[in-house]
Amino acid sequence: MNRGLILKFENLLQLRGACRQLRTLSYRKVNRAQWKPLQSSARPMWSLLYPQFWQKDKLISVALSQHRHLATKKETKKKKKVLLTKGEVEIRQKMTVEELARAMDHIYEALLYTDINLDSLEPDSILYEDHIKLIVKKSGMKYKSAKLKEEKERENTDAVKRPPADPAVLTPRPPVVTILGHVDHGKTTLLDSLRKTQVASMEAGGITQHIGAFLVHLPSGEKITFLDTPGHAAFSAMRARGTHVTDIVILVVAAEDGVMQQTIESIQHAKNAGVPLILAINKCDKPEADPERVKKELLAHDVVCEEFGGDVQAVNISALKGENLMVLAEATVALAEMLELKADATGLVEGTVIESRKDKGKGPVTTAIIQRGTLRKGCVLVAGKTWAKVRFMFDENGKAVDAASPGIPVEIMGWKEVPSAGDEILEVESEQRAHEVVDWRTYVEQQERMKRDMEVIEAKQKEHRIEYEEKQQKLAHLTWRQRKAVLYKANKHLMFSKPKERTEMAKNVLSVIVKGDVDGSVEAILNILDSYDADDECKLDIIHFGMGDISETDISLAEAFNGVVFGFSVKANESIKKLAAKKGIQIKLHTVIYKLIEDLKDELNSRLPTSVVENTIGEASVLDIFFVTVGKNKIPVAGCRVQKGLLDKKMKFKLIRNGDVIWKGSLSSLKHHKDDVQVIKMGMDCGLSLDKYTELNIGDEIICYEEEEVQQTTSWDPGF
Repeated sequence: MNRGLILKFENLLQLRGACRQLRTLSYRKVNRAQWKPLQSSARPMWSLLYPQFWQKDKLISVALSQHRHLATKKETKKKKKVLLTKGEVEIRQKMTVEELARAMDHIYEALLYTDINLDSLEPDSILYEDHIKLIVKKSGMKYKSAKLKEEKERENTDAVKRPPADPAVLTPRPPVVTILGHVDHGKTTLLDSLRKTQVASMEAGGITQHIGAFLVHLPSGEKITFLDTPGHAAFSAMRARGTHVTDIVILVVAAEDGVMQQTIESIQHAKNAGVPLILAINKCDKPEADPERVKKELLAHDVVCEEFGGDVQAVNISALKGENLMVLAEATVALAEMLELKADATGLVEGTVIESRKDKGKGPVTTAIIQRGTLRKGCVLVAGKTWAKVRFMFDENGKAVDAASPGIPVEIMGWKEVPSAGDEILEVESEQRAHEVVDWRTYVEQQERMKRDMEVIEAKQKEHRIEYEEKQQKLAHLTWRQRKAVLYKANKHLMFSKPKERTEMAKNVLSVIVKGDVDGSVEAILNILDSYDADDECKLDIIHFGMGDISETDISLAEAFNGVVFGFSVKANESIKKLAAKKGIQIKLHTVIYKLIEDLKDELNSRLPTSVVENTIGEASVLDIFFVTVGKNKIPVAGCRVQKGLLDKKMKFKLIRNGDVIWKGSLSSLKHHKDDVQVIKMGMDCGLSLDKYTELNIGDEIICYEEEEVQQTTSWDPGF
């Protein structure tokens, strides 16, 4: 028989033995109790023709039967593992630097010959597929693409609002009224007078720092929910949020100041939300008050009072003295009746987070307004990417309540994390359902972040690719060995530098940690910092932000990044202050937002390099030139007259000719009537010679000056 055919036949016999073993193992798995080794004495027909092959097949079967065992998961994985040939790297899309480094050697050297910015690389930095292939090629290896696993589309498990309720089940609810206006026009004082508490005296600097939601009971028995929003420029986002949950806006304008910047902004917020206005002209008790001027100024902003043929009610009040407050309340109730405000008090709860904070005793706490359903203890809520099982509820006075119906503000305890102000609150059926909703929202956010990151990465890579191509064009006339040498010299200092040294090589950076009392305050500060546009002077890096008092973690972060901790309406206990002092970390605490921003600007200024300014002390004109022999050399001496100030030999001098600076340095001599002097005053004549400079002309100007180092200031304007 042909030798090749015999070899093939032997291979088939081996395969047959292996298949028999697999069948036996499968039989054992199904019938564990009855399993017995397969022992068949029957000989197949072909064994009569080729007895030598049958004998070999029998030996293989016996050998396999002595080593029968069930394969473990680990062994199965080993079998499935793709074997790579030497010098081959398995690559896939979106590999990180760390993953590629584990897959191949000499990654750093290979990176030097690519257009990737090494300073921007971190172990978890994602590499573009083109760059991965280029790195592998530059290292002298081959790449092999890994098979991509198709990700199954995830089912949407988010919670959504219920369909609109049947009008038959709707019941009347209190109106939600937002008080808007310019800073210090008396909004908090007005609300204080309505609910008879001293809120204004507790506010830092008399400025409301965050939203307060209060339920006011009027003598007539009516209830009104008021939202007091900040009037300061920094809190624009909070005012906008307040209008989205409100039914009526009371616009407070001071009678002596008239329409101001935040007044106009408040009008715009109300228009955007489609909410009706009531005009409250405050401080009418002052002698300089002019309510009519206020009404006329508002005409320019499409706020037309009833007396001018419009539909806006105007009430002249004095919040401080309590004048006409009931008239304002009655006007609010009347407008609410016209709007026919009703809500569904049954079914799952819907609401909005007005404010959130982290309380030491209570944990994460939110102030919310219920818009649908009735909130009770034990309800499971979701808001943003967190959830709560309601443990306790409190009213604005800190009194525990058992239920909150639509239109009622309430403080909620039981949140796992602090939700963001403005988040929608939805009740769900169970804690398991809450977990599903939060997981889905976290997943969606991660996908969106990945998409944004990839867009940024691709844009950067395109920019680097263009830069790389330009570099290659400049080196096109060189041989590949010369190009390699040039690139190596250009990047050698980075290869051998430590990470800390690379950081020092970077431009000035101010790393900040922002802590606030409530979510809205932190949001306002971050909104201001978002407007920072002077990275070319000093980079502003917000490494952490959050709510609550300054903690040891904040100090550790600040130490790691050489940063500064800014706190707004929070505290730092003595142990934290001592720890910060020991580590050289600055803690800057403030209760008024514009003072915090000013302090941050001062810190930015301190990080900027100083600039040298020349202050002129005196000016002199060259009237004549004569020469003095010193040894074998003739030295030119300028005969001058001081025109302004004085000349001081200790100071620096410069020579100006036709408006250009020709020379800078010091004087080698200064004489008056052949006497050496230190100072020549205005109007006096003198002779002077310049150090290491001999080319003097009649008509030249000699300027005496001193250099002063001046601290630069940032060009960033936060708008205050």
